[in-house]
Amino acid sequence: MDTVWGLDIGGTKCALVCGNAEGSTLFRYEIATRDCADWRDVLETLLRRAPEQKPLAVGVSCGGPLDSVRGKILSPPNLPGWDEVPVVAWLEERLGVPAYLQNDANACALAEWKYGAGRGTKNMVFLTFGTGLGAGLILDGHLYAGTNDMAGEIGHVRCEKDGPVGYGKAGSFEGFCSGGGIAQLSGGVSAKDVAARADQGDAEMTAVLRNSAEHLGMCLSVLIDLLNPQRIVIGSIYARAERHFREIVAQVIAREALEYAASVCQVVPAELGDRIGDVAAMTVAWNGLKERERHA
Repeated sequence: MDTVWGLDIGGTKCALVCGNAEGSTLFRYEIATRDCADWRDVLETLLRRAPEQKPLAVGVSCGGPLDSVRGKILSPPNLPGWDEVPVVAWLEERLGVPAYLQNDANACALAEWKYGAGRGTKNMVFLTFGTGLGAGLILDGHLYAGTNDMAGEIGHVRCEKDGPVGYGKAGSFEGFCSGGGIAQLSGGVSAKDVAARADQGDAEMTAVLRNSAEHLGMCLSVLIDLLNPQRIVIGSIYARAERHFREIVAQVIAREALEYAASVCQVVPAELGDRIGDVAAMTVAWNGLKERERHA
């Protein structure tokens, strides 16, 4: 059976997964990042538990900044000491198979496009809407990462003169549409608890979610007008609390976006749930092989 490996690299935990072309996970091994001395120790520890069968390729999903073309991880804030890490070259030399690297938003976009809520589309946007707000872009049937992997940073765009801080900028879309932003709007209540209290009829928490939903609608309207996607897939907080967002978001889009573009765009929650990190890393490998064949 043809398989690939995926490495999901995070500040808290890292995992190695093995899967097939249908997106099924056949093997998984996870470690705590802090238990390892450095990036080499992380990779060595994971590979020691890898399956014996050599994969077709390895995909790496990691928070940015990174350089997918050079295959290097560039000092992510949640991975101290991971400076100019040549992860692709290291894996290829060690394993003798192609390796590919993408930031986590792009990797998740690929996963939802191939196996989740974006299946069947040619133009799709994936929004993280979790700790932060970032977008992965599938345009004309291919991942679009930009000149240096910075495409899709919609969370950094300022939508109000002032407001909660996200992505280092007060009044940004991330300030209103992220876990940290919702906590600021609610006086320190977590997004999960805000939704729970809103479900119980708490007017103040309901207003917080309405505020977030209105700004999310503005964010999506910009993406619709700019990119004309068929589908916008939203993960994490939106996927878990869609009931508090769906109607308000639709109202704002109807008011703000170009009608002709909005009429062909669906806004849907992500489907992969807790599996998305594993599937994303493997999908980076499958997509890398596909793009390699396309450019051969």
